[in-house]
Amino acid sequence: MTLKSSLARATAKSSYWVLRHILHRGGTSLPGKLAVAIDPDILKTIQQDFDLIIVTGTNGKTLTTALITRVLQAGGYEVITNPSGSNMIQGITGTLVTTKVKSSPNGKKPLAVLEVDEANVEKITNAIHPKMFVLTNIFRDQLDRYGEIYTTYDKIIAGIKNAPDALVLANGDSPIFTRGDFTNTRRYFGFNHINPTDFKPAVAPINTDGILSPTDHSVLHYDFITYANLGKYFSTTDQFARPELKYQVTSVDQLTPKYSQFSIDNTPLRIEIGGLYNIYNALTAFSVGREFGVTPAQIKKAFESNAQIFGRQEAINVDGKDVTIVLIKNPVGANSVIDMMLTETDEFSLLALLNANYADGIDTSWIWDAEFEKLHHTNIKAVATGGERYQDLRVRLKMAGFAEQAVYEDLTKIVAAIKALPTKKVYIAATYTAMLQLREQLKAAGYIKGGF
Repeated sequence: MTLKSSLARATAKSSYWVLRHILHRGGTSLPGKLAVAIDPDILKTIQQDFDLIIVTGTNGKTLTTALITRVLQAGGYEVITNPSGSNMIQGITGTLVTTKVKSSPNGKKPLAVLEVDEANVEKITNAIHPKMFVLTNIFRDQLDRYGEIYTTYDKIIAGIKNAPDALVLANGDSPIFTRGDFTNTRRYFGFNHINPTDFKPAVAPINTDGILSPTDHSVLHYDFITYANLGKYFSTTDQFARPELKYQVTSVDQLTPKYSQFSIDNTPLRIEIGGLYNIYNALTAFSVGREFGVTPAQIKKAFESNAQIFGRQEAINVDGKDVTIVLIKNPVGANSVIDMMLTETDEFSLLALLNANYADGIDTSWIWDAEFEKLHHTNIKAVATGGERYQDLRVRLKMAGFAEQAVYEDLTKIVAAIKALPTKKVYIAATYTAMLQLREQLKAAGYIKGGF
């Protein structure tokens, strides 16, 4: 290690210590920025310390990364990860230079399991060649940053091409992941939970992205759809169809807002988080674990851990109110959360918070593609809106039939807003920076602890 890289590491670690222990703040972006400023090649210097697994895609990266980490730890690996979701180049650099690397208990090389922003995959692989790319899904998201879904995927492919020996483990239910001229070995996971005799071929709902065949751009048909553009697809114009799956959900047994029961490769499993979309996250983690030799029994034990994930269906008690925080940032994500609320049997209230900062995406037009009208089929009793762009969200929910809304533009009053809602159960659906502001208020009021 050069003097410059040693200084970069020492500076990053010192700044991280000050942030955590003096200022009581999380985050690795500042330490990463300082490290890169001192040694622009710091990532190349430290890459021999671990094998890298990159987790990228639109939705579910943070939870998937957390589940993968638990699974690999259960399999005896030492794992470095970025639990706060700081997934751009500075945050990732900060994570890697401030974390002490230990040897894995199983004698194998430690693993860095890192959530990576789609537009930052190429930047990371310019410095470090990963052992595996994990691709979750590609949905329309933050058009101001990414453009349309094929543009987003091209950014990921550019990063994959930097590491031709890395395995690409991808969601086979997403047609877009069959595209690309990269030479890496690909393996797929997906859902096979419906008996072929129950197939009902159809096309995806109107306004669904990513449903074109890569061979002739015809509209794909489906034997079944799980949600959005995901499912068992096929072309009616040629022989193109969903690729063979190596890992698959073989049954979906029970869906509730608090947990999901299902089987993967006929192994019964349960995760302590609701929503069909989160079974995909579990499937992804299962697939990664099996590729690294983790047994189904070890994976089952890892899933049984009920530790919560930062900002992802966190359950918090606020003076007797059962509050669940869910992150929304695009139409598919919002619709998945709404579908999860459809499984709620108790009365509940919804507090929806919309910001439009850089980390959220400054274009809020996506809220018009979210199917808030479905909430009329739930036990919802009250709706409140807030955040920096509360007016946009208030109008959207009014058009969805929720004219009566309490409005909280000032998020410093959010704790009082929770207490004012009429039901014991409260769901808070928030964009990323609104979620951070919300957590700051809950922390200041003593309802949650700091950190990640």
